[in-house]
Amino acid sequence: MSTPQAPKPLSQLRVMIDELDAQLVDILAQRARLVVEVGAAKRQEGVAIYAPSRERAVIERAIAMNPGPLGARTIEAIFREIMSGSFALERPLRVTALGPLGSFSHLATVRHFGSSVEIGFVPSIEDVFAEVAAGRADHGLVPYENSSMGSILETLDAFLMHEVAIRAEALVAVRLSLLANCAPGAVRKIYSKPQVFAQCRAWCARMMPQAELIHDSSTSAAVLRARDEECAAAIGSTFAGELHGLRTLFEGIEDRAGNATRFLILGKEPVPPTGSDKTTLWFGLSNRAGALVDVLEGFRREGINLSHIEKRPSGDAHWAYIFFVDADGHQSDASMERAIIEAQRHCDRLTVLGSYPRAERVL
Repeated sequence: MSTPQAPKPLSQLRVMIDELDAQLVDILAQRARLVVEVGAAKRQEGVAIYAPSRERAVIERAIAMNPGPLGARTIEAIFREIMSGSFALERPLRVTALGPLGSFSHLATVRHFGSSVEIGFVPSIEDVFAEVAAGRADHGLVPYENSSMGSILETLDAFLMHEVAIRAEALVAVRLSLLANCAPGAVRKIYSKPQVFAQCRAWCARMMPQAELIHDSSTSAAVLRARDEECAAAIGSTFAGELHGLRTLFEGIEDRAGNATRFLILGKEPVPPTGSDKTTLWFGLSNRAGALVDVLEGFRREGINLSHIEKRPSGDAHWAYIFFVDADGHQSDASMERAIIEAQRHCDRLTVLGSYPRAERVL
């Protein structure tokens, strides 16, 4: 049997790491200089700074080249930050999200766009749409559906009021934490959104039976209230606690493990196909028997999977509805084009909200 090789001395390993760090910085600087040239070329050709299809290709190629031991999520996070810094070199991106500071939308924006973009916070989801539609923001990020609670109805309704396009999606893990600056036994009030309490009600009943659960407008607003009150706590992200100075008493308190929220990135420009895409559209049906069946049959006949279907009141008449559909594929695919043309025959209105790269991993 061969004798295991003794590890190098710690001082020698640190010198080797320092040398590699210097090479990394030099390579990043070389890449950044190329990015500056790319930005100039994009401005000359009128190309959008943020290109989801290109972002996807860069990340997937980096993950495919990764020999380990770093995991795919780590490689993705590193490259998202590199590209975030690249946006700032080409032209700072203005991204609008539901605030205030420390919201899950804020966390999702940082995880998707990195920390170098300019983030503007607004008080409602509908305001995110308004900022993008008016051109005051390059992009907006809104929650679309939660794996435990289902569709975000305010987002669906806002699509009917504003002309924006979906340019990408992001799947973000929702890890709920109890945040406070007092001992767990001293907590008498817990603040958070109703939807958040619904995701950890059993934990609260079991672990914090002495505390009153009080609804607030957002998790970040709840954190601010808990910070300023004695014997108060909030349920939100550790990210929010770190930003606002609250300690994490318990982490991962959601009743169902693996909870995630799907966010949509809003903008104006269309996105070219990548080979693994989704198309989101909404439609109102013609007033006749079997119209919905005919629409769904058109997608089935083309072999297109519908991964998400939701309905909302149309606002035009009682018991009239708008249907939101996510279909696997790009609107430029021949099969998708045929399915949409067929669907229009059975609808009094139909709008394609966008085709965009499918999110491959939870951030």
